[in-house]
Amino acid sequence: MIRTLIVTAALMLAAPLAAQAANCSVDLEGNDAMKFNMSNIDVSRGCKEFTINLKHVGKMARNVMGHNVVVAATADMAAINTDGAKAGLASNYVKAGDARVIAHSNVVGGGESTSISIPVAKLTGAGPFEFFCSFPGHSAMMKGTVTVKP
Repeated sequence: MIRTLIVTAALMLAAPLAAQAANCSVDLEGNDAMKFNMSNIDVSRGCKEFTINLKHVGKMARNVMGHNVVVAATADMAAINTDGAKAGLASNYVKAGDARVIAHSNVVGGGESTSISIPVAKLTGAGPFEFFCSFPGHSAMMKGTVTVKP
């Protein structure tokens, strides 16, 4: 009887931890004030892939106040932004074939959503890593860290 109670209690305590470990996605919001709703994204090392779901909760069009999400090493962010600005909106402000970019989404406007999936193995190399919006001028305010957790 006591053993059954101990096992039951252990399973009940482990259930929330298992649910956290299984969370391999996050919902990120960008708005017309050029802000994301979070400044850090924790990625579980137990995930093979991690998905970022981006929703533009503002009202402005993608060509005026569009947002995307780009994941890269922090050291590469400025160069990615410079090359992305030259690539333009048609290329989602990301230079085609840019090997510095781990993952990027399409640019979305107000009320639109997009998603990216990232192989977690790509986030275990030379970091630290950031997520940011590469729409020209946005990354100064729209950025955050990506942290891989055990």
